[in-house]
Amino acid sequence: MLAYSSSKGSIRLIDLRQSALCDSHSKLNILTNTRDKCRAAKANTAHFCRFKEPEAAVSDIKFAKEGRYLLSRDYMTLKLWDINMDSGPVSTFQVHEYLKPKLCDLYENDSIFDKFECCISGNGLRAATGSYSNLFRVFGVSPGSTETATLEASRNPMRRHVPVPSRPSRLGSIARVVGRARSESHGVDGNSNAFDYKTKLLHLAWHPNENSIACAAGNSLYMYYA
Repeated sequence: MLAYSSSKGSIRLIDLRQSALCDSHSKLNILTNTRDKCRAAKANTAHFCRFKEPEAAVSDIKFAKEGRYLLSRDYMTLKLWDINMDSGPVSTFQVHEYLKPKLCDLYENDSIFDKFECCISGNGLRAATGSYSNLFRVFGVSPGSTETATLEASRNPMRRHVPVPSRPSRLGSIARVVGRARSESHGVDGNSNAFDYKTKLLHLAWHPNENSIACAAGNSLYMYYA
């Protein structure tokens, strides 16, 4: 099975046993129907539709090890799909919802076109993706899981700024990391913590057999082990 995504917010699945050409698809998952949403929008919210297409663009997709589940990343969210279900994602995780009011700024400085990657653990229980200020988010994707953690790619990952209450997590030492405040930051997140558009964690990969993550931030590579 081959999967590929588009900037229109769609994911197409192709069964290579039927054809080696990508001129047709066996399944189509629409993450965001931009055109219909814009047609239905009122005049006073028309400016919002300008951002819907880049916001819905799928920047990365990853198959889980067993091949049934597919992880996708658009600008705002991380989604888990069951390839046997066409109705919608199994789970949706908000990565940086606090940026919603700042879409105009993100569009003007081209940040809305940043392509964040995603990854899923070898056992299929957790997924991770990057954000700004060299932060990345880890989510539990197993049914009923409420695990979530925010980590920073840095030489001193255990440093803290203002503590942020969070739901219980079983991620061990890797879950005790939160982002630091930066005086040069260009905004504030949902917990009143400063963030920086210029420092972003776009690339990361989860080891297929071990519970470790490799993160590329700037010109450095960081390894985390839970």
